[in-house]
Amino acid sequence: MSTVYERVKSIVVDKLGVDEGDVQEESSFQDDLNADSLDLVELIMAFEEGFSTDDQPIEISDEDAGSIATIKDAVDYLKQQGVED
Repeated sequence: MSTVYERVKSIVVDKLGVDEGDVQEESSFQDDLNADSLDLVELIMAFEEGFSTDDQPIEISDEDAGSIATIKDAVDYLKQQGVED
């Protein structure tokens, strides 16, 4: 099974159309991966959809979404919500 990081990376590559080699743990969605505000909304929605289960739905509030600026932020947030590798 994939790690949370690998799953986040896959979603980012898919949604932003960036090269997998450009996505590092410290990559900033806006500064390094050139995501705009619409891209960020779509990423948050994709994280919610990709990591939710019937037993454990993931909902990322607008306030929480504002604090997710890097790949690592997303991974850490999802792990805090109970998502496991």
